[in-house]
Amino acid sequence: MPTASDTSDAPITREEDLLGVFEQAFRPGVHTVGIECERVGLFPDGSPLRYHARPGVQDLFAALVERHGWEPVRDAPEAPVLALSRGRASITLEPGSQFELSAAPHGDVHEVARELLEHREELQGLASVGGIAFLGVGFHPFARQDDLDWVPKPRYPIMREHLPTRGAYGLDMMRRTATVQANFDFASEADAMKKLRVALAMSPVVTALMANSMVVEGQLTGEKSRRARVWTDMDRDRSGLLPFAWGARAGLGDYVQWALDVPMFIVKREASTHRATHLTFRRFLREGLEGHRATLGDWETHLNTLFPEARIKRTLEVRGADAAPARYALGLPAWWVGILYDSEALDAATALLLPYGHDAWQEVRARVVHQGLKAPLGGTTLGHLARALLALADQGLARRAVRDPEGRDERAFLEPLKALAEDDRCVGDALLSGWSPAQPDAVRDYIQRTRF
Repeated sequence: MPTASDTSDAPITREEDLLGVFEQAFRPGVHTVGIECERVGLFPDGSPLRYHARPGVQDLFAALVERHGWEPVRDAPEAPVLALSRGRASITLEPGSQFELSAAPHGDVHEVARELLEHREELQGLASVGGIAFLGVGFHPFARQDDLDWVPKPRYPIMREHLPTRGAYGLDMMRRTATVQANFDFASEADAMKKLRVALAMSPVVTALMANSMVVEGQLTGEKSRRARVWTDMDRDRSGLLPFAWGARAGLGDYVQWALDVPMFIVKREASTHRATHLTFRRFLREGLEGHRATLGDWETHLNTLFPEARIKRTLEVRGADAAPARYALGLPAWWVGILYDSEALDAATALLLPYGHDAWQEVRARVVHQGLKAPLGGTTLGHLARALLALADQGLARRAVRDPEGRDERAFLEPLKALAEDDRCVGDALLSGWSPAQPDAVRDYIQRTRF
C-alpha cells in the first residue's frame, strides 16, 4: 500500500496541498489488503505484560530480534526500542504495552492469513519468557489502570493529560483496549468516499458481531463489548461516524475541512516533541507553533491521530472490531474484501445500509454495547443486517475466485463469522460460553479460551 512520500518536510503553502496526501494514494485497479492486529499480553496469573518490568516487553523484543530476524526501531540512537520491523511489516506498542502487528499489504486474504499465522507461531514460541500469553480480546480482562505502566513514546504523556478532558474513557482507550483492523486501496475520490460511507454504516454491525470484551477487572459486566462502550465517550471531536461524510456529494475536501478543525496532539521536530493540544490544524497552519511551520509530515501525523470508525489516510482503514483469536480475526478482512472490492456487493451494501442515515446508525452504536446483534435498527436488527452483509461478501469473494494451493477460495475465512451470525451470537458469546469468574481455574481457563 502507499507509503509516505519523500516530501514530508515540505511546507504547506495552501489548503489545497492537504488533498495531495489522498490523491497520491489513488491506485486504480489495485486491490491490496492489510491487517492490523492488537493483542493483550499477560502472565499465567493474569497480571499484565509491562514495558519496564522484567520479564516484559524488552525481553520479548530481544527474543523476536534474535530468533526471527526482526529489526529494532528507535526514535533516536540512544532511545529505547519502541517497535520492530521486518520487510514491510512492523510490531508496535500501544500505550499499555498491547502488541500490534501491522502486516504487509497483500493481494488476497490467503496471503494475509499466512503472515498472521506465522506471526502467531512466533509469539507462541515466546512462552518461555515468563509464560507470557497473547489474547485476542477487545479489552484487558484483568488489569486495572493502576496495574499498567506506560510505554515511553514521546506523545503518550501528552495524550495521557489531554484525552481525559475530552471524555470518560480516554485512558481506557489508550491502555486497555485492543482491536483488529483492515486497510484497503481506493482508485479515486469518488471510490474513496463511496467506500468510506459504506464502511461507516457497516461499522456498528461489525462491532456487534466481533464484540469480544465481556470481562473487566476479572468480572463479567453484562456487556457484549466494553471496548464499544469506550469508543462512545472517548473524544467526540476525533471519533464517531463522521456526519459530514454521508451525503452523496461529500468529497475528500470535506474530510480535509473536518480534520483541519480537530485539535492536534503534537508537533515533532527531530528529537523534540512539542505539545499542540491547544491548536487545531487550521490554526497551526495560520500561526505555527514555537517558530515551526506546518509541513506535509505534520499533516500526515495529524491524520494518524484521528480515530473515526473508518478513516482515510493513504488507505481506507476500518476500525470497528474488537480483537479476536486468529480464526475470527481473519474473517474480518475477508468480510470487508468481499464488500469493498466487488462492485456489485458494494452497490448492494450502499442500498442496504445508507438509507437508515447517520443519526440512526449513531444511536445504535450505544445499543451494541449490551445488545450486540440483537440491537434494533428501524424495522430490523443488526443480526439480520450482519447475515445479509456476510451473504453479499460471500458472493463478492466467489466472484473474485482467488484460491489457495488446496483450491479453497477466500470464502473459507467467512465461515466462523457466518456460524455466529446465524444464531445472533458474537465472538465473545462463543468464546466464553459456560465460563465463570467464580470457577476455581477461571484465569487459566479464560486464557486458554481467548488465546490469539
